Amino acid sequence: MGIEPGRVVTRETRVPIARWPADLGPLRIAALADLHTGAPHITVDKVREIVRSVNAARPDLIVLLGDYVIHGGVGGRFVAIEPTAAVLRDLQAPLGVFAVLGNHDWWYDGPRTARALEAVGIRVLEDTAAEVAVQGRPLWIAGVSDARARPAAIARALAPVPEGAPVIVLTHNPDLFVRVPPRVLLTLAGHTHGGQVNLPVLGRLIVPSHFGDRYAIGHIREDGRDLFVSPGIGTSIVPVRFRVPPEISLLTVGP
Repeated sequence: MGIEPGRVVTRETRVPIARWPADLGPLRIAALADLHTGAPHITVDKVREIVRSVNAARPDLIVLLGDYVIHGGVGGRFVAIEPTAAVLRDLQAPLGVFAVLGNHDWWYDGPRTARALEAVGIRVLEDTAAEVAVQGRPLWIAGVSDARARPAAIARALAPVPEGAPVIVLTHNPDLFVRVPPRVLLTLAGHTHGGQVNLPVLGRLIVPSHFGDRYAIGHIREDGRDLFVSPGIGTSIVPVRFRVPPEISLLTVGP
């Protein structure tokens, strides 16, 4: 409660994907999830430090995986989206910055959250997709709305993506992964906070997922499909983390 929730680490993770097109080369992705600005330890100034750390890592692409605000929680205070968005404006990556919204954002005001992010140049993908060019080759980034707060229309999100084109899906809640089709190279999510607490022997006692700890954290591969779940930055309900520090997830994705 006193130390680990404020000790943000930068964790490098290699995510090998057998189906990754060789001509895309390795892609370096910075993933930020569950900022929950206003949670204990996570002030606007702390978000500013996190932005500096992300930029210093020089990722090719930055993805924001939802829950920028917080509701309730012990010791926290509500912070509107606009101050956080003003700081996130400084994120820089050659392929851009893309975002999806989380359940807390929708409980607060989804359209307002999307407008605030779009106003600072961050592309919000809610059941739609955008194309970027990687070494002259198209790569699609699709955003699927939060499975807990929205209908989460995967087919609609992927509709603009040509059949056979490489595509990465962003979403907030990893429970969506069971519905993601094989054509998607990688799904990126947050929401679980890695359980916030990972006890020796007992493991992660509480993970906000219908699948228990199956999609709690890190790189998961099922049936030839790949998912990465970031443990995120802030806390929810209680300001406790144990053996699950706040994390800037730096992924090197490739074959």
